[in-house]
Amino acid sequence: MKFHLQTPTANVVTGTGPGWVRVGQTEYRTNLVLLPDAVVEGWAPAGYPALTERDFAALLVHRPELVLLGTGPRQQFPHPRLLRSLAAAHVGVEVMDTRAACRTFNILVAEDRRVAAALVVA
Repeated sequence: MKFHLQTPTANVVTGTGPGWVRVGQTEYRTNLVLLPDAVVEGWAPAGYPALTERDFAALLVHRPELVLLGTGPRQQFPHPRLLRSLAAAHVGVEVMDTRAACRTFNILVAEDRRVAAALVVA
């Protein structure tokens, strides 16, 4: 079998740590939405405890089939009412810590899935 080095055509998380996520060569230290073709900074600026229905409804503009919610250093489940707009639009939601959400994002992007990772980083 012969292997060939390929340059990714979509965003790929290349590193994570306390308070940061690296996408390609760029390091981010704010909460963000990661898409296969874009990085949107400034999502949920007040952090996990202040998440609102509006934060999740704003994700629908990206037309994801699945949202990965990275809740910071540990997994925390949001109140179901916050996810109402995503459920109404038949968008799946998976909740996990941010590092796990980054790993899962890379796998789903490699499968050419339309995924949005809403990441609590800061």
